[in-house]
Amino acid sequence: MHAWPASEVPALPGEGRDLRIHDTATGGRVTLVPGPVARLYVCGITPYDATHMGHAATYNAFDLVQRVWLDTKRQVHYVQNVTDIDDPLLERAAANGEDWEALAERETVLFREDMTALRLLPPRQYVGAVESIPKIVPLVERLRDAGAAYELDGDIYFSVASDAHFGEVSGLDAEAMRLLSAERGGDPDRPGKKNPVDPMLWMAARPGEPSWDGASLGPGRPGWHIECVAIALEYFGMGFDVQGGGSDLIFPHHEMGASHAQALTGEHPFAKTYVHAGMVALHGEKMSKSKGNLVFVSALRREGVDPAAIRLALLSHHYRADWEWTDDVLAEAVERLGRWRAAVSRPDGPSADALLAEVREALADDLDAPAALAAVDRWAAAQAADGGTDEGAPGLVSRTVDALLGVAL
Repeated sequence: MHAWPASEVPALPGEGRDLRIHDTATGGRVTLVPGPVARLYVCGITPYDATHMGHAATYNAFDLVQRVWLDTKRQVHYVQNVTDIDDPLLERAAANGEDWEALAERETVLFREDMTALRLLPPRQYVGAVESIPKIVPLVERLRDAGAAYELDGDIYFSVASDAHFGEVSGLDAEAMRLLSAERGGDPDRPGKKNPVDPMLWMAARPGEPSWDGASLGPGRPGWHIECVAIALEYFGMGFDVQGGGSDLIFPHHEMGASHAQALTGEHPFAKTYVHAGMVALHGEKMSKSKGNLVFVSALRREGVDPAAIRLALLSHHYRADWEWTDDVLAEAVERLGRWRAAVSRPDGPSADALLAEVREALADDLDAPAALAAVDRWAAAQAADGGTDEGAPGLVSRTVDALLGVAL
């Protein structure tokens, strides 16, 4: 599976500082000090509806992580998956009366187009669950043969008791885990399970549903969590720098993925740092495909909204915050974009050296994009009020906003 084209990242004078970011597993901030190549895995979409604002906010957050790393003169190895086989996809295809593969392909294409329009840097590997099945099957067999998994009516479940570190990512108690498991695709009430939250690794073939050769597992399809584990282990191995996604993935997805990998390898941790973006609401409720309360990037683009304004709307909220999408949020972003473009269109202006330092400092401080935007606002206000005589300033501001915030002026 291919990703989308990369936009050029302008070079800036000097270099940024190491990113200090909130780690879900420890509950505090940590300074990320990767090697020459920083490794980032972000969980991708299940393609039965393409990019809504919740998706866009999450991927925008991890685009900032990449840009901060690039500004420290590191390379970035970014991997993202596509869950192109799962119950929600099959259910939507059935409801629409269309082939599930055609639905997945169409929505994945639209997602790529949205990412390109928003100028989000693409992953080096963009990998589907279906193409990963040959790698997933041996991992499930290894877990089963090691006693970390068990069979139940033909399905294979992971035993969370097999990982001594289970629970360290989310920090949740057993009851909270059980409730979230039921809410987020698990089956805690199924009789015969060793632990209610044990997740499925391999689902035996169901009548009328797609299935694949599972070797000794029998025909079937993979569970959700093992998909990302197989991909991350393939390209990174254990101990990569950041596992990212929305906060709704903390449990069960990232908790289970970590335990799968740790039980498979005997090593800890799966990822050094777990970073999660907040949820975006509409009309008082989290944007959700199941609720249908969605604002789509593609719909706004069709209405003629500049993707740069959409991106500024996302950047106006801290990545870890839960916030609500409104018409006013977009209108303010459109107005800000106009002010910034007017400010950099002049032949000279106030010095921008301090601005570059402020934007770098804000983003290195737990990706404080609102503070970065405020710094650019101050420069634009000074430009509008008094101007300046630095002929290189407008160009430096444009390159700073492009390189670090991903917004083309």
